[in-house]
Amino acid sequence: MSDALKALLQPPALRDNLFPPTSRYYGVETANLETSDGKTVAYLRRRFCPPPERFTVLQEHTVTEGDRIDNVAAKYLGDPEQAWRICDANRAMSPSELTEQPGRKLNITLPEGIKGA
Repeated sequence: MSDALKALLQPPALRDNLFPPTSRYYGVETANLETSDGKTVAYLRRRFCPPPERFTVLQEHTVTEGDRIDNVAAKYLGDPEQAWRICDANRAMSPSELTEQPGRKLNITLPEGIKGA
């Protein structure tokens, strides 16, 4: 088995983590690129958004006029910087799209992979 395949199959918790567990980039591997002039550039590998089905819904939030996703995250998750979790749980690539339409229902979930009671 190739090293790349082994690294891909290794559970994220066992990889070197440069980011705290609250970061959207926690568990994302780094890689190095050798440029034509001999410099080495470190970068993060691609992060794929998980399917919403991997999340346990705790409750719904109904978007009202003037809502911002960071304020919604602060209200339900206690931290505006966790807005990315609401984006992942609602399959949103652009955070602003979640609050553009008043009346939209947003799933507020547990972190990926954590099952509710």
